[in-house]
Amino acid sequence: MVQNKTLGSRSFDVLLLLFMAVISLLSVAPIIHTLALSLSKASFAMAGQVFLWPKGFDISSYQKVFTDKQFFLSFWVSVKRTVTYTGFSLLVTVLMSYPLSRETRQFKSRNVYMWVFVFVMMFNGGLVPTYLTIKSLGMMNNFWVLILPGLVNVYNAILVMNFFRNLPKELDESAGMDGAGAWRKLVLIYLPLSLPVLATITLFNIVSTWNEYFSAMIYVTKSNLIPLQTYLQQVVVTIDPTKITTENVSQLTKVSSETLNSAKIAVTMLPILIIYPLLQRYFITGITMGSVKE
Repeated sequence: MVQNKTLGSRSFDVLLLLFMAVISLLSVAPIIHTLALSLSKASFAMAGQVFLWPKGFDISSYQKVFTDKQFFLSFWVSVKRTVTYTGFSLLVTVLMSYPLSRETRQFKSRNVYMWVFVFVMMFNGGLVPTYLTIKSLGMMNNFWVLILPGLVNVYNAILVMNFFRNLPKELDESAGMDGAGAWRKLVLIYLPLSLPVLATITLFNIVSTWNEYFSAMIYVTKSNLIPLQTYLQQVVVTIDPTKITTENVSQLTKVSSETLNSAKIAVTMLPILIIYPLLQRYFITGITMGSVKE
């Protein structure tokens, strides 16, 4: 391979690397700032003196977060919700995408279903009708109310559908000549070859479900069903004037809303920071092949 070694080419490469380095630093800076705030003393944080390094190292905010029993209960609810939703959503997405990836001669109603799915992707019934529907179905204060309403993601289904359509048609035809039916083709041919796009939508589902908090605010009032993000949205630093003790006063001097909120954010983003690098290597392939239509 011949490479251009001219001065202009090298200068451009250097500028490009510097530009990418600046973008990377700008992306990482908010995370570092959040961690620095969470590990700083309340006085420095409230005075706005903390930037990228903690001032007056203090873990009182983390102690307040981790000594709360409701925190761990909500954390477990979020884990169960994320795992359950991701698994069922992946199953539904594959079962939607495979028939939609077939030709109209194989699935005559394909275009009708496709138009319906695109329509519901762009429009919805609204918050109030959705709430009334959930209530009439008796799903209030039920774990499945956090799973079922958003189980079908048309955008993900379209990605997987296009990925299936971009796979060589000769594989499908050869399997059909050998007597393979639709289920065998899906399980033995399409799914093994679709790991990039499946990993991509799995990452989408994990991140969106872990960060979602609004549905539980509407449909859930029981404390044992509140996900972590919803719980953290509701938590505020309040002291009951009738129950002021020496411990409360000491806590007020060590913890501020800035340090406590930063500690919450740091704890909740940790699982995603662990999972994301494991699936990120499939991201580009899955998005590229899934977004191109033949």
